[in-house]
Amino acid sequence: MTADTLNPTDLTHGLNYPNESPEYRAARKALLREEIDLRRHLERVAAQRRALPLGGEVKDYQFMSATGPVRLSEVFEKGKNSLITYNWMFGPERKDSCASCAAFLDGLDGAIPHVSQRVNFAVIARSPIERMLEYKKSRAWRNFRMLSSGDNTFNSDYFALAPDGVENPMTNVFQLRGGGVRHVWASEMFYAPSDPGQHPRHNGTLDVLWNLFDLTPDGRGTDWTPQLTYR
Repeated sequence: MTADTLNPTDLTHGLNYPNESPEYRAARKALLREEIDLRRHLERVAAQRRALPLGGEVKDYQFMSATGPVRLSEVFEKGKNSLITYNWMFGPERKDSCASCAAFLDGLDGAIPHVSQRVNFAVIARSPIERMLEYKKSRAWRNFRMLSSGDNTFNSDYFALAPDGVENPMTNVFQLRGGGVRHVWASEMFYAPSDPGQHPRHNGTLDVLWNLFDLTPDGRGTDWTPQLTYR
């Protein structure tokens, strides 16, 4: 029997941890109901996302890669028609990376060999490719494909660069269809209103760091942010 088949008013699965109180078990069962509802809602949202019609046609931007110029359409490897991109806040005017971006990419780098079995993934920033690769090495990132967008309008076209020059950490999904590239999805919740006291969480389901904090009684806290180094 799985949790999905349990009586939603009972949730009797036979689990009791050492020395737990009846009050704890009652509260945990109430939480389990919410967790099951959340899982079902996440599945509904994922299905709705997959069912989106294709978005607009995408210019075949030219980026600079570690091996030279590359068109967006050339980033798609044979047999993999989806591409996920992350806009890294590391423009040429920055002295260092955005610390939150670095923490996010730290957590994601190890997953890329698994991700790349099914889809393409690239990290895009406006700095020169040489600077990006040097930073990648210093951070011990092993698996990201880096693309410099310094000579095109990709960042502003897909809302990772505001008109006032502020960078935003956007995730985008593209698909190769019929020889052309189409936009599919973006983490545009970044621009939607947030509830009071909430971070936009536009990439929230992808971020290991904050999701782990959410498991603890202390939660995410209000006075801590990722740092590039810790002493």
